[in-house]
Amino acid sequence: MDLAKLLKVAEAAVARGRVVTQTRAVGELTAKGDRDMASEVDFAVEREVRAFLERETPEIGVLGEEEGGATDGTRWVLDPVDGTVNFIHGVPLWAISLGLIHEGRAVAGVIDHPALNTTYVAAEGLGATCNGNAIRGSECTDLTDALVAVGDYAVGPDAEAVNADRLALTQRLYPRVQRLRMIGTAATALTWTANGYFDALIMFSNKPWDTMAGVAICREAGVTVLDLDGTGHAPESRGVFAVADGIREPLQELLGQGL
Repeated sequence: MDLAKLLKVAEAAVARGRVVTQTRAVGELTAKGDRDMASEVDFAVEREVRAFLERETPEIGVLGEEEGGATDGTRWVLDPVDGTVNFIHGVPLWAISLGLIHEGRAVAGVIDHPALNTTYVAAEGLGATCNGNAIRGSECTDLTDALVAVGDYAVGPDAEAVNADRLALTQRLYPRVQRLRMIGTAATALTWTANGYFDALIMFSNKPWDTMAGVAICREAGVTVLDLDGTGHAPESRGVFAVADGIREPLQELLGQGL
C-alpha cells in the first residue's frame, strides 16, 4: 500500500468534514440509546467524507459510526464527530477521526479538532505530526508524576454492571498517580497521549471509529498501545491501553487487578 498517498487522501477527506462542522448548525438530535445521540452535523460530515473516500479510493471500504459499512478487509473507519455530547454543549473537545485498517492493524490516521485548530496525522513508518510538527509521547518514568486519562463511563441499561470495572480502576489509580482525567472523546484523548500531554490512557471500550486513527497516531509517536490484557492491540480488542514505557509495568499491574 502507498500509505503516503492514502494519508493525503485522508487529510483531504477530513478537511472536507471540517468545513461541514464550520458551516452547519447542530440541528435536530437523533436518539441512539439512553443519553446517546447524533446531531445533524454527525450525519452531514459522515456523508461528505464517505462520498469523497468512495470517489478517491473505491477499492477501500468505509465504515462510519452513523451509517455503518465495511466491517472487514482494508477499510477506512470514520467517526464524524467524536465527542458529540461535548459538541452539542459547546465544549470544544470533539474531533473528526478517520483511520485506516489494513491486515487487522491500524496503519494510518487523521484526527482533526476544528474548534481547537489542531490536526494530528500519522501513518506506519512515516511518523506522527500535529499541525505539521513532529510529536512524541511521554517519557514519564514515575507513576506519581503521571497524568492518566480514562475512558468515559458507559450509559444505557447495563451501565451499572459495565461501569463496575471502571469505577474500581478509578479507586485503584487515584492514590497512585498525579491526577486522572476524563474528557469525553477517545480521539482527542489518544492524540493528547501521542503528544505527551497524557502519560497514559486506559479505555474499557474499542469501537474502531473511535480508536483506530488515534492508535496509529500513538504508535508512530512512540507510545505503546495494547489491549487491556497486555496483548497487542487490534480492531477487535476489548479496550485500549496506551502508555509511556517508563510507567507501563506498574500501571499494567494495577489494571490487571480488576480483569
